[in-house]
Amino acid sequence: MNYKEQLLQKFQKREAVIGVIGLGYVGLPLAVETAKAGYQVIGIEVDPKKIDAVNAGKNYILDVNDAELAELVKAGKIRATNDYNELKNADVAAITVPTPLNKSGDPDMTYVDQALKGIVPIVHPGFLVTLESTTYPGTTNELMVPALTKGGLTIGVDVFAAFSPERVDPGNPVYNTKNTPKVVGGSTPACLEVAGDFYETVIANIVRVNSATAAEMVKLYENTFRAINIGLVNELAMMCNVLKVDVWEIVRAAATKPFGFMPFWPGPGIGGHCIPLDPSYLSWKLRFHGYRARFIELAVDINSHMPEFVVNRVIALLNEEERSIKGTKVLLLGMAYKRDIDDVRESPALDVLAILRRHGAKVDYHDPHIPKIKDVDDHDHVAVDDEKVPEIHSVPLTPENLAKYDVVIVTTDHTGIDYPMVLEHAKLVFDARNAMVKYPVGKAKVVKL
Repeated sequence: MNYKEQLLQKFQKREAVIGVIGLGYVGLPLAVETAKAGYQVIGIEVDPKKIDAVNAGKNYILDVNDAELAELVKAGKIRATNDYNELKNADVAAITVPTPLNKSGDPDMTYVDQALKGIVPIVHPGFLVTLESTTYPGTTNELMVPALTKGGLTIGVDVFAAFSPERVDPGNPVYNTKNTPKVVGGSTPACLEVAGDFYETVIANIVRVNSATAAEMVKLYENTFRAINIGLVNELAMMCNVLKVDVWEIVRAAATKPFGFMPFWPGPGIGGHCIPLDPSYLSWKLRFHGYRARFIELAVDINSHMPEFVVNRVIALLNEEERSIKGTKVLLLGMAYKRDIDDVRESPALDVLAILRRHGAKVDYHDPHIPKIKDVDDHDHVAVDDEKVPEIHSVPLTPENLAKYDVVIVTTDHTGIDYPMVLEHAKLVFDARNAMVKYPVGKAKVVKL
């Protein structure tokens, strides 16, 4: 039987059953778009709270439309479970699980391994497995293909494997899962044809590359490009501090050049699910080939030290007033890793909080999108997901509260924050995001990064 042609026909008729493994910030939007394209979607998820929420039609992802999800669930187009056996009659499985770094900085493939262990027993002829989780070059061919073929199936003939990296930008008002061009690379030409044809029925624009490894490299290059340029502008901020010039003015003026320049902006560090991690995946893989990724290592070093740079700037400001950081009351404005989202993964604000505490400061935070977070011990961001770790809560942003703090640090420039009130009632503001540039001067002393 020609399993490739069988799958292609199922895609054309929208008769394929699609499994999405991992219903997080990548998986749930993909499941919704796939169901909207006409497929029946089965979501595999380990978190019982997410399973219950999806099956009740309740959304928990910023980039998913509440009403759309509820309607698709009601129509029987999407359901969630933790049972991989539900995929035994599926035609496609898209793996969208986390791929973090472990404490030694090496790729942690635990979740991908778990997904493959769940898939292997139900792999059958005429099955496509795609990996969307960001990973090191070679993962699809070195890890996924052997798992799918160890039962005797032939890759590109009986079973198909591809890599198609997620390109989710949480909170982006313009680009979403549907309209962001999607890169696809297969383990064989037949794998590419099958995977590309599937995604073309769901996503508006597909970009096919010659191999799964090329697709893996595309994703890492995209985010390494950003990480290196952010590292460059963060070092520029340090240099501008030494030279006593305004880094924001420098970048703004340079951005008027109509060619050969793309503006990047400094900040208290980098965060999120991709930029802090992806360059390290590439650097890690290249070490096995005896190659040192010097640009990456330098950018990681600069970006990882930005929270410390922010705290040292604040300490210097207090020293000018003959005050010690120990015992100083500090309010952090924003805990999310970027503007107007509710995601604290790898957020530099967590590091700023930890470093301030280490110096003896008394630290609170306000974030309109994040009412509470798990407390963290120094740089142990893993503790954020530990249910045994105590919570700290966002404090109300009021004139009375602002007056209590010695320093307010803008760590995330949310648009929902009342900056004029901050300027009017705070004593000292260290603006690490240039959030105050739009507002008139108030009573507070304002110092920019």
